[in-house]
Amino acid sequence: MEFFERFAVPHPSPMIYASMVAIGLVIIAIIAGLSYFKKWGYLWNEWLTTTDHKRIGIMYIISALLMLFRGGADAVMMRLQTAVPENTFLDAQHYNEVFTTHGVVMIIFMAMAFIIGLMNFVVPLQIGARDVAFPRLNALSFWLYFAGAMLFNISFVIGGSPDAGWTNYYPLASTDFSTSVGVNYYNWALQISGIGTLISGINFIATIMKMRAPGMTLMKMPMFVWSALITNAIIVFAFPVLTIALLMGTFDRQLGTFFFATDNGGMDMMWANLFWIWGHPEVYILILPAFGVYSQIIATFSERNLYGYTSMVASMVVISLLSFLVWVHHFFTMGQDAMTNSIFSITTMAIAVPTGIKIFNWLLTMWKGKIRFTTPMLYSVAFIPLFTIGGVTGVMLAIASADYQYHNTMFLVAHFHNVIIPGVVFAMIAGLIYWWPKMFGFMLNERIGKWAFWFIVVGFCLAFFPMYITGLDGQARRMYTYSEATGFAPLSMLSFIGAALLAVGFAIIVYNIYYSFRNSPRNIGSDPWNARSLEWATHNPVPEYNFAVTPEVVSSEALWDAKKRGHKLFKNKIEKIHMPNNTGWPIIMAGLFFVFGFSFVFFIWSGVIISGLAILGCMAYRSFKQDDGRYIPVEEIKETEDKFGGANE
Repeated sequence: MEFFERFAVPHPSPMIYASMVAIGLVIIAIIAGLSYFKKWGYLWNEWLTTTDHKRIGIMYIISALLMLFRGGADAVMMRLQTAVPENTFLDAQHYNEVFTTHGVVMIIFMAMAFIIGLMNFVVPLQIGARDVAFPRLNALSFWLYFAGAMLFNISFVIGGSPDAGWTNYYPLASTDFSTSVGVNYYNWALQISGIGTLISGINFIATIMKMRAPGMTLMKMPMFVWSALITNAIIVFAFPVLTIALLMGTFDRQLGTFFFATDNGGMDMMWANLFWIWGHPEVYILILPAFGVYSQIIATFSERNLYGYTSMVASMVVISLLSFLVWVHHFFTMGQDAMTNSIFSITTMAIAVPTGIKIFNWLLTMWKGKIRFTTPMLYSVAFIPLFTIGGVTGVMLAIASADYQYHNTMFLVAHFHNVIIPGVVFAMIAGLIYWWPKMFGFMLNERIGKWAFWFIVVGFCLAFFPMYITGLDGQARRMYTYSEATGFAPLSMLSFIGAALLAVGFAIIVYNIYYSFRNSPRNIGSDPWNARSLEWATHNPVPEYNFAVTPEVVSSEALWDAKKRGHKLFKNKIEKIHMPNNTGWPIIMAGLFFVFGFSFVFFIWSGVIISGLAILGCMAYRSFKQDDGRYIPVEEIKETEDKFGGANE
């Protein structure tokens, strides 16, 4: 009986049932639509089994947008719960689960997926490659991420969501205090998706180092490619730490070991150290690609070359190194000696210096430029002051003695969101709008996009700036309610109103996609933004093979030089192009990983053994399988070039 109770709906409330019904209806509608229009074959052959980096990137972005709304629903529930004192909308346990899943979904399954999606789509185009170095491995990366995301998201329906916070601190995450299977879900969902991310990191490093177009030296790469290279280097060094930490936590919870226990020689602070040795570089895994996006957009819409290219590259390299030397600032109040706190206080402040250099680079790029306030540029301009405020409050938190006042208050929540939302979310929206024509062949409506921008910016300020004040007044984070006497109610209600405006802004973005699909013209040319880098030298949308002829570049502003200085990008004749075949094994492998993780969560050892052996068998089969791909004939390439106007000529 206890075995079956593990699978019970954890919160038999109307909200949970309504969510289950809504999700079920959406799934039924999708299945019915695919069946009615006979699109199952198209979906399988063109998307689910694709090895095309562009379609994989789009699937990452679609998944990230779904997770954005999933995590956004959690955020609105939290702000609604704390909008008034002694609210009973959520109970304490449910609130714990909501803020835990919100953090994990937004950081791991939304932000990470969004940046990897943009890197997938843009990086090969910017370096003049036809795909990533390992296309089938790239598909496996996506499907492992997707399997991990789905495993995590079924937890609130089957068995119960994790409830120990997104940092999953021990002993709170141990079986003594988290008795449901929620933390098991956390361990295995992050483990599976993390393997996919690590594979992506290796793949992109190989792609950037070995597949650049002729003439593109490292110091002639576009800034987004530089940000991708440094980010993936951080991934390769940081994610193995998370892998081992999650494995040790799994052993503690499910196999009876004592790595993080508070008895039998265990050390709960070892988890905190291992988590943040990964976790703080993770912040820069999110923010560095955003810096690359802003660099591309600000240069394009200021109609100037990026100011201080070399210093931008150097500052990103310094940030990547310092990102591994600041993790202890996450537990200044947990018992380290004064010397340790002082050292990490200094390194935390030091990392603000290269970040400040980048702010001045962007400002000087705009200085005397012919600025066009398009929607992507509005997000980029808004980012600078908002991110600076977040950075200044970060320096406040870096003062170890003062952190005793700030730590575990809403001040810290405000700081983190003040960095991540303008620094990452704004960049991802701006990048999506900027590269949308490359993805789908039409522009998003600028007027509607600007409405969304103002709702999001105003909503962000209203949602998080009040938290600085209530945090300094003593409002603790992670508390599901408070009394009327605290005086937090007015500003907490203002935060809820801001969260609602944010939700409206994101809904407007969805409407903009629908409206633009129905109404936007498709004959927009290959470079509607008058951009500067190489990806805009091909068609909208980009053909399967990217470039009919391999480009030859002379600078990081390859397209701009071709337009203004007469440099010829495409010098060779069109020849047949070799492309990898689509394959179904990545989605099959990911399905097996899903079964393996789900079985381990619920101690179904037969499922663990069978799916584990199947995974090993699938890997062995792929190791010996020869797949030479296929060739696109010259006639088909020329036909496509003629259809889109011959952008490669």
